[in-house]
Amino acid sequence: MEDRWARLYDAVWANKGKIFGILLGMITGALVIKYGWLKAFYFILCVGAGYYLGKRVDNKESLAELVQRIFPVAKEK
Repeated sequence: MEDRWARLYDAVWANKGKIFGILLGMITGALVIKYGWLKAFYFILCVGAGYYLGKRVDNKESLAELVQRIFPVAKEK
């Protein structure tokens, strides 16, 4: 029985990108069916932005630097 779980784990780990893509596609499809394209796109955009910012925090990167890069302060002449 333990060998079966080890094989399943190895198979899932070897195909994690495909499994992630399937899950993402199913969630996106359900959102589009329930809420329509525009609301689903907005939701996915917010999730993507949250993931990106969370990844930066996890990697101990500066959020202030990111904000300064997106919204540069104009230098006075």
